[in-house]
Parts: sequence; C-alpha cells; structure tokens
Amino acid sequence: MGVKISGAKLAGAVAKAGGVGTIASVGLACDSPHYTGGNYFEANCKALGEALKEAREIAPLGVIAVNCMVALTDFVDHVRTACENGVDAIISGAGLPLNLPELTKEFPDVALLPIVSSLRALKIIVKKWSRSYDRLPDAVVVETPLHAGGHLGATKMSQVTDPDFSLEAVVPEIAAYIRDEIKVDIPVIAAGGIWDHKDMMHAFDLGARGVQVGTRFACSEEGDASPRFKQAYLDATEEDVVLIKSPVGIPGRAIKNPFVARYLEGDVESKPCIANCLSHCSYRNERKAFCIAQALVDGYQGDWEHGLFFCGDNVHRCTRIEKVKEIFADFFPSGM
Repeated sequence: MGVKISGAKLAGAVAKAGGVGTIASVGLACDSPHYTGGNYFEANCKALGEALKEAREIAPLGVIAVNCMVALTDFVDHVRTACENGVDAIISGAGLPLNLPELTKEFPDVALLPIVSSLRALKIIVKKWSRSYDRLPDAVVVETPLHAGGHLGATKMSQVTDPDFSLEAVVPEIAAYIRDEIKVDIPVIAAGGIWDHKDMMHAFDLGARGVQVGTRFACSEEGDASPRFKQAYLDATEEDVVLIKSPVGIPGRAIKNPFVARYLEGDVESKPCIANCLSHCSYRNERKAFCIAQALVDGYQGDWEHGLFFCGDNVHRCTRIEKVKEIFADFFPSGM
C-alpha cells in the first residue's frame, strides 16, 4: 500500500469506521513540500508526522498504525517518528523486525505487530523479543503470497503458489503455536487475498481473529492514490495480474502495464535512484532492474506508461469506487 496508496486520508477513514487505519511510511516525501531533492530522509519523517496528524484529525478516537518496512535504510527513523507523533501501533515486515522493542522502549503503549509468512519467522521473532526485551508481539500479521499484492512474503517464485505458504496452512499452524506454546493472548491477523465478509469468516475459521485488507481499500473513494491509479484497478482483468522479480530481490504482484511489460521482456529504462532508500536494491548496487521508489511514485501519481501498479490477485473484483463505510458494511452486514 505504499508509496502513498494508504496515506493519511485512507488511514483516517478506516480508523473512523472502526478499523485500524494504517499509513505506509515509505516514500511519503515524494510530494512533500519539505522535499527539496537532497533531503529525502528528513523530508520523509516530516511528512510522516504530518500524515499522522491529518489522520488523527479525521479520526480523533480511532486507532492509527504505521507500517514501517525493515528493508528501508531509514527504518529506525520511521519507527521513532511514528512513536513521537502519537501512533497507536507499528506494523513491521519486509524483513524481521528483531530490534523493534528496543526502538520503541520509550513508548510502551505502542502496540507492536510483526508481519510474518511462516511459523519459522515468528519463532525467531518471539525468541529474540522475549530473551532480549522481555516482550512479545501484541498481535501477528500473517501475510502469505498466494493472493497478496505488492512485495510478497517469499524469496522464490516457486513459493508463491506453494500450498505450504498459503493462509490455510500457515494461520492454523501459527494459531496453534501461540495457543499451545506461548500460551499468551496474541491475536492472529490474516492478510493476502481478503476481499469480503466470506473471506474474513474463512480466516476466522482458520484461527485468525482479524484481517488486513489492501487492494479493495486502495480503490476506495478515500484512498490516497490518484484517480488514474484507481482506474487501472477498475480496468484490470485476472489476466492482467503478473508476478515480477522486484529490485528488492523478491517476487511482487502487479498489473501488467506498459512499464511492467517492458521489464518482463528485459527492456526497461529507469529513472535515477531517489535516495538509496532500501538496504538491498539491485538497481542501486548493480544497476539491474529499476528504481522501485520512482516506479511506485509514478504509479501513485497515475503514470500508466512508466509507473508500477502493485495489486492483489483479486484486483479484477474492483468494479467501482467504493466509500470506506460501504466496504465496512459489506464486511459487517449485521454491524460491528
């Protein structure tokens, strides 16, 4: 949901409706007045603080979270900025957030939610957090690659469709581990391909107690992306959704627009690197692939020819621009 697909407006609307409104911290500087071209990291933190303030104005009593990617060069600054600006929860993936309790120790009321795609990853986090910080996750987001959008929790293309990495396999396994071995009340939140009430109830049957939704909210009226970005979702068919190898080095799921088509054919030009924003990037290190930050910014702004439009494989189900409250009504037909 980055760059800026889930920003202040969407997070505020979701929080106001009773969900956990989540701001993606990556790339917020891209259209910030604070960004002058050479101060990307500083400008991004200022933009994150302002986004949290804006979301809080929309939903004064709502729950606001920030998704901070471990793979970001300035991950530490994102976490601290979020905490200093009153965030309720930090959701963290794209790597194992092994030092997250240390970074947030001055803010004990901020909930910590790691994102994992396997039981093995959760065990590593639990072992580190409990031994080093006497802390356990407040909840766990289980995101598996079979249907999810954007960067997927898999290192190989073959893992994307591997049944062992499906929600049906991983959620029950993690729920059982929490119940039988940790023996502490840690909710499991299922993510990846969740579209409606039926999907949510299926996740609950697997052992989850919450769900995370991306693609459907990205195409909402309150979604922060440009109208052209949302139109790309409305126009997409099942056949338009493809897997690519991201410059980050892992699979990603996106709409096959002209930019992605050229990339898959081995013929793509990239705009210059923005700011060395990733700790691992094949474009920065080897000039392979493309600057993913630039491509995602172009996507957010609606540049169909040059942008990267990440999406879940259920994007074809986006047939109209919905309001956030309509999406909630579909998930909770009997009310919350």
